[in-house]
Amino acid sequence: MSKRTLIFLFFCISFLILTTTVYSTTNLTAKDDVVRVQLLGMNDFHGQLNTYQELFGQKVGGAEYVAAYIKKLKKEHSLLVHAGDMVGASPPISAFYLDEPTIEFLNQLNVDIGTLGNHEFDRGVNEMNRLLNGDPKTGYKGSTTTYISANVLNKQTNSPLLPPYTIKELDGINIGFIGAVTTETNDYVVYKNREQVNIIDEVTAINKATEKLVEKGVKTIVVLAHVSAKSQVSGSNPELDLVEMAPFIHDEVDVMFAGHNHGYANTVVDNKLIIQGYSAGKAISEVLLDIDRKTGDIIKKEGNIHLTLHNFIEPDEETIKLLNNYQAMLSHETNEVIMTIPKPISRKTNNKGNSPLGEMVAMSMMHEMNADMAFTHHGGIRSSLQKGEITFEDIYSSLPFDHKVVKIHLTGNQIKNVLEQQWKKEKENLLQPIGISYTVNHDEQFGNKIEYLTDKNGDKLIPNKIYSVALSDYLAQGGDGFSSFRVGKTVVTESYIRDIFVNYLKNRNLAYR
Repeated sequence: MSKRTLIFLFFCISFLILTTTVYSTTNLTAKDDVVRVQLLGMNDFHGQLNTYQELFGQKVGGAEYVAAYIKKLKKEHSLLVHAGDMVGASPPISAFYLDEPTIEFLNQLNVDIGTLGNHEFDRGVNEMNRLLNGDPKTGYKGSTTTYISANVLNKQTNSPLLPPYTIKELDGINIGFIGAVTTETNDYVVYKNREQVNIIDEVTAINKATEKLVEKGVKTIVVLAHVSAKSQVSGSNPELDLVEMAPFIHDEVDVMFAGHNHGYANTVVDNKLIIQGYSAGKAISEVLLDIDRKTGDIIKKEGNIHLTLHNFIEPDEETIKLLNNYQAMLSHETNEVIMTIPKPISRKTNNKGNSPLGEMVAMSMMHEMNADMAFTHHGGIRSSLQKGEITFEDIYSSLPFDHKVVKIHLTGNQIKNVLEQQWKKEKENLLQPIGISYTVNHDEQFGNKIEYLTDKNGDKLIPNKIYSVALSDYLAQGGDGFSSFRVGKTVVTESYIRDIFVNYLKNRNLAYR
């Protein structure tokens, strides 16, 4: 296939994605009696202010391009919303400053309404509140966005931690917004960081808030849900949690912005438009609503996903100034070249859940702790290492969480119980092991899938023998749903995983420097 043909095909694909729409119409009404409302949406930005992605072979993302597209797309009667995970797993330009730069960016964009994602809890409820509300001690002013969440309850009062909903008026039309976060947060966030709250069933909380809005006479209702959804570009084959919830969510809900799984969704389920624009600033989602001014009913709704393609727009100058200010503040240590690698080290997993980068991270932990074996989870590794010079900033971007390495003691039986939890739910959640091997019988039921469990010497694990295991404090506390790790006795806690990994790379790869 010629280069010209490939370029033509790419632009065809880009055009289809940029203009894919989903309609839901009722009786038409006179044009003068129709109000067109625009909702622009973001999700799962993760503080990716100065990082860029590739989609269909083209560069996308980066705060200056996200801002440029939002300013270009914004119409007269418009609101900018987000569906959570705006922070967390952030690169140094945001994480070094407790994600305040990302909040400053969102303030600069004038985001109107947002909800909580699971990563807003990464540093605990108190830090989340500080990030949103500001800190008089430091002069940090907090977020100007209205945050809502219907299913995060204050454990002491059993009332919503944040307002469950808000009402915005556009050209005489009241629009209700409800926030919700996935209950998977209970698995992805360790207990100490969410012990002040209860995260309750999404559908129950959304329906309760919807009833309140209906009582107030609100007829246009939008849910900002940090809950997974995806579909084909055509809108066909909708699936995942929010899609499954849709038939059980109140009929008065019209639109649901999704998030959490970093995918594409633009579909209608149970007459509810569900939309999600990938993650990390790769795209902006847009919902256009035509509303009958007399009745308040929606007569048409349309969804579009706009890729933030660099080739089609100039970056936003105001955002560039913001990025330059924080980039200048970053320590010179982040630019220190740790090593040079002759080929990329990928985080991409094979069908057994293993990746080259995951294996190296686990190996560094096992060596540091002088343990019999080690485990890491791929959710803690956010990007691959590219060929060439590797800086501390690259390592931080790959391992952004402040997880420390710990050594615990587990018996052979307890280790097997941990491994069985990889299939606790419908989808696999595979750990990256080192120093241990096993086979899986997928025909067996949960609890009996692991077979031929052996140590690094090829010897069968002894059920009652105690083994030393290196892992993150996140996993040791039951993170990612691996509650069986919590039975292990902690022997010692060491440094941050990324610092141990840096030392491992320096000592192991001097020949590449």
